Amino acid sequence: MRAMWVFLAGLLMGAPGFAGELGLFDAYNDIGKVSPPGTASYDAAQGSYTLTAAGANVWGKEDAFHFLWKKMSGDFALTAEVVFPPKAYPKEPNPHRKALLMIRQDLSPGSVYADVAPHGVGLTALQYRPEKDGATHDIELNIDFPKTVRLEKRGDVLTMFISEHGEALHQAGASTRLHFTAPFYVGLGLTSHEEAITDKVVFNQVRLEMPEAETGKTTTWSTLNLIKIDPGAPTATIIEHKQGIYESPNVAADKKSVLINEDGKFFRIPLKDPLAGGAREAVLTGEASGCWGEHGYSPDGKWLAVSCKAPGENGPDVHIVPAQGGAARRLTHQPISFFHGWSPDGKTIAFTSIKDGHEDIYTVPVSGGAPTRLTTEALNDGAEFTPDGRYLYFNSNRSGAMQIWRMRPDGSAPEQITKDGFDDWYPHISPDGKWLVMLSYKQGEATASHPMNKQVALRLMSLTDGSIRVLHRLTGGQGTLDSPCWSPDSKLIGFVSYSDIAEGTK
Repeated sequence: MRAMWVFLAGLLMGAPGFAGELGLFDAYNDIGKVSPPGTASYDAAQGSYTLTAAGANVWGKEDAFHFLWKKMSGDFALTAEVVFPPKAYPKEPNPHRKALLMIRQDLSPGSVYADVAPHGVGLTALQYRPEKDGATHDIELNIDFPKTVRLEKRGDVLTMFISEHGEALHQAGASTRLHFTAPFYVGLGLTSHEEAITDKVVFNQVRLEMPEAETGKTTTWSTLNLIKIDPGAPTATIIEHKQGIYESPNVAADKKSVLINEDGKFFRIPLKDPLAGGAREAVLTGEASGCWGEHGYSPDGKWLAVSCKAPGENGPDVHIVPAQGGAARRLTHQPISFFHGWSPDGKTIAFTSIKDGHEDIYTVPVSGGAPTRLTTEALNDGAEFTPDGRYLYFNSNRSGAMQIWRMRPDGSAPEQITKDGFDDWYPHISPDGKWLVMLSYKQGEATASHPMNKQVALRLMSLTDGSIRVLHRLTGGQGTLDSPCWSPDSKLIGFVSYSDIAEGTK
């Protein structure tokens, strides 16, 4: 009898449940602190799964949710319609209660995981924890509550699909690369986002199957993101997901829009609240054309430096146009030249020029005049001033690998900053002078150029203590982070990721 009571108590404490038919799944249990214990049930007639659970959250380093799971290996596509029934308790449900379509390495709190998480408020995210007991990262969409969602695994790539209003499932720009060792656990979950309040979610039309074969022609899609640098949970919000290749986001001085470059032209994307993108607006550059993805606003927000071709030229030069667009004033006369940074007083521009087959860093007065060459050895690019004007940070392969360096604004006292086994490009300094974000490749992959469509990482360096952490892993490279990318308050970074999507893929 005592053994029976021990067994029952184990169930009540959230031990695995196997009672009854569970359809596609093997078992269910609570992960982390969930009190009272969660439940899971399957209605074969309706083809639906109902979960109840309390739980503080699945976020940061915390796991507190109920999980209905199947042990698996290989690739899969888990699809469901998600419904939060009307509230069953006096207070309003927490807007951040989450339904979860999840893959976990194991059933312990702190496990590596990825999930598609529709929130009660409508926000839908691809969440992932890349390291055991580490912080959760996520990629968010501020949308109406979607009708159907899917989590798909192909190799190490995890992708979110959505259908907002019953249209065919489609990618939304949220994808990450994460390795899971077989066997792993795949299933449905719920957290109420309230430690002591139980909520309910219903999953309808659930399918767990192999992903469809990708056939036919693929096209490249670009995804514009803004990522918060919060160390507890770096959060990327999707601003725009669009077929084609665009690049190099600048956040405007008033933080109300983002500038991008596509097909040699500039477009301003208004920012909404909550964070999302509005309809594009063209930004004109007068007679300057064929513009590249190296551009940036002046410190006072009144001007925009661009890298465009002057009439009759074959390569770009640095030009200045009004921030809202207009006639271009040519600043350099040595094609091929690319803008990279304004001095904090707005009087000098740093740029890269390829001259006689050599790629070096120069400065030029904004008022006009002869440029000054600052580097002469190896390949040098991406120079950007610190907010106090004391240094120019840049990338160079003079050490053998592409690394981050800094020097004085006159080119003196060069000093290597990174040396940790990556090829690092395009250092961008936060306006408050505390942080440096860079684009990092596997070493040897980008020693002499910065190719597209590689597995890269945005890494954030503290300029206080030199520590470095990964903000986000993505498919990208050229175009991801070519231009000054920080918001004026030093809280957000703009970047572009890329994906090749098979035409007609559901």
